[in-house]
Amino acid sequence: MEPSLNDIDDMIVHEKRQAALEYQNEAWADGMADGIEPEIIADAAIAHAIRETIRNQGEQGAEALLESLRERMLAGEFSPNRTLQ
Repeated sequence: MEPSLNDIDDMIVHEKRQAALEYQNEAWADGMADGIEPEIIADAAIAHAIRETIRNQGEQGAEALLESLRERMLAGEFSPNRTLQ
């Protein structure tokens, strides 16, 4: 059975997300190696992401992103102790 176009699109988004996370991990490690505190790195990354989202999708797009992140956080998606089932 061949994957559908939606399946292919989902795989592409997943691969892009993985690549983006690798870039973010490298930037995080570089900042830490330069002595920048994690809270400052996080604040700068979040502020930059919000600015770019507003630039690309407007304030409503940024608000939707923040609400999605809030729901994912409350669901435990970002918890370091999270176990996948």
